[in-house]
Amino acid sequence: METPKNPLSIDYRIREGLGRIATAMRVDDWNRAKLIGVNPTQLSILTFLESRGEDGVSVKEISNQLGVTQPSATESISTMERKGLLRKQPGQTDRRGVTVVITDAGADALLAADKLPTMTERSIAGLEKDVQVELLVALVRMIRQLQQADSFPVQRMCVTCRFFEPFAHADGSSPHHCHFVNASFGQHDLRIDCREHEQADPAYQAATWKAFTQG
Repeated sequence: METPKNPLSIDYRIREGLGRIATAMRVDDWNRAKLIGVNPTQLSILTFLESRGEDGVSVKEISNQLGVTQPSATESISTMERKGLLRKQPGQTDRRGVTVVITDAGADALLAADKLPTMTERSIAGLEKDVQVELLVALVRMIRQLQQADSFPVQRMCVTCRFFEPFAHADGSSPHHCHFVNASFGQHDLRIDCREHEQADPAYQAATWKAFTQG
């Protein structure tokens, strides 16, 4: 293993810390997956499908979201289809295509897995509320930078949504506005993956992001 050029730099130490957390999260995922008889990749597919609703998603979308090859995604999908955790159906726009949808059995299995307390959740719960909010905002910033660099699939975050208006209100606890539900909300309510998300055009995203970061 190559010795880091500057192991004392803050960039390196933050990446090192995130790596440690990722290790703990992998252990959590294995424990949750074993509980319902799947592996972590299959658990991630179920989680992704549950958040996408009845329309389902294509195998390509699944592979892109999880960062795995399409053959690997196809193998996991076939295994879970045999177990009755998901099903394939004709595409909504192209009937010749196929989309994948979670079944009731898959949703029940995912619910059972989510009931298992995890080390990561316990550690987050142990943080002060203001630290939790700061961490959430920092993650939003990092994810957006990864998206801008095409290193990360597009996430359905508030900051990229056409319904999001940052710092629209003087109320410090709920400064943002969501035009989808016509309601104000605070930093602690920022979403990483919102089902009602609609991608904003690049110009609106740029203006929104500038307002959000300068808020």
